[in-house]
Amino acid sequence: MNAPARADVTPPVSAATARAALERVAANLSLAVQGKERELRLAVTCVAAGGHLLLEDVPGVGKTTLVEALGRSFGLSLSRVQFTADLMPTDILGAQVFHAASATFSFRPGPIFRQLVLADELNRAPPRTQSALLEAMAQGQVSLDGTTHPLPRPFTVVATQNPVDFSGTYPLPDSQLDRFLMRLSLGHPAPEVEARLLTQQRDTASSVDVLEPVSTPEELTALRAQVAAQRLDTAVAEYVVRLAQATRAHGDIERGASTRAVLALGMAARAHALWDARDFVTPGDVRAVLGPCLAHRLLLRSGTQGAYTRDEALHLVEEVARKVPAPR
Repeated sequence: MNAPARADVTPPVSAATARAALERVAANLSLAVQGKERELRLAVTCVAAGGHLLLEDVPGVGKTTLVEALGRSFGLSLSRVQFTADLMPTDILGAQVFHAASATFSFRPGPIFRQLVLADELNRAPPRTQSALLEAMAQGQVSLDGTTHPLPRPFTVVATQNPVDFSGTYPLPDSQLDRFLMRLSLGHPAPEVEARLLTQQRDTASSVDVLEPVSTPEELTALRAQVAAQRLDTAVAEYVVRLAQATRAHGDIERGASTRAVLALGMAARAHALWDARDFVTPGDVRAVLGPCLAHRLLLRSGTQGAYTRDEALHLVEEVARKVPAPR
């Protein structure tokens, strides 16, 4: 989640207005990314909750399209950074530039100074560069040479990585994976959707280019204010904690959900409740976002990697959800 570096003064919208906005954005996204309604709703939920999103999937399934569509739908300023082995922190954050004529320095902002940042193939950059990005994500600001530069609001980072090809990569440490509110995988579309894409290809140069904004950055800020105002009763809060404790006690999990994961799960559940125009959270909201919020934060004893880790972690989270009774 974004750090509360500056207080948002935008008042919240009503739960009904929030639902209408979420549905409007999700419907707009489905024009660009077809056949993935559940994943699109989760992505919108993550952004509405003020979280950062990790998209983990093989190339060519629509990750970049989804991010660009999110930016267009919310009317956000967007930048894309291709992470490579020689990318330096200043290539992302910006740098002090010396002006010889006046013998002064001025700050040149990097691509992170946009409301929506696509960090493409994040795990191909060296750890120092990854850390610079993730630190800025956590703090909501960039500090350079003793000067603090606030990032735009609303602010969201969507990072991608390929779960199969780890050659020449620097896997994200667990502490940095914890910075992402959700991890999602789009997967290949159904055969009928792929066939439809083929027939539409000659008429649509880019499915994103035809999208019109259906929301605004100001509305997204108001959505986030409403998410923060959502009611989460004690019984549901205790249910969230019991789920986290169950991951910590599971024999196949080396390290279970952190306290940050507990807070992230609660925030995502608050946002999910808005799909039903509710201002309170139910156990069903918690279960709906449980896998995307927790699976990438678990350290498994099996030592598997890539897509196998993702699938096994999701399986263990589902097992925990079946065993921990929900409040009535």
